[in-house]
Amino acid sequence: MSKETVLDKNAFLVSETDAKGIIKFANEDFCKIAGYTLEELMGQPHNMVRHKDMPKKAFKSLWDTVQKGNIWTGYVKNATKDGGYYWVFATVYPFESSDNSKGYLSCRRKPTSEEIIKAEKLYEQWRKE
Repeated sequence: MSKETVLDKNAFLVSETDAKGIIKFANEDFCKIAGYTLEELMGQPHNMVRHKDMPKKAFKSLWDTVQKGNIWTGYVKNATKDGGYYWVFATVYPFESSDNSKGYLSCRRKPTSEEIIKAEKLYEQWRKE
């Protein structure tokens, strides 16, 4: 069984990607929790931290929402470099930079135990669909 990393209540994980989901920035909290150095994350697809338990439907919802220019929020189970996992409540903001390139900013915090239980039940249903 893989080991869960529980976020500190003050942890705030931030990452920025380009329009294709390639990591352009990651803050110290994200690097520490995911178990990667900044150098290992930079230039990599953000889905390198996607956990196998996450249903495709969750990420379809995310991409459909942000590609329309809307903000997406949801619960995500991510994988750590050492094979463990951690849960976050994520808010993903689409943006356009000064050079007209599009990208996404993801800000993540610790979800409550109740929120994780609800998300696990929903995602279990989605995986069966």
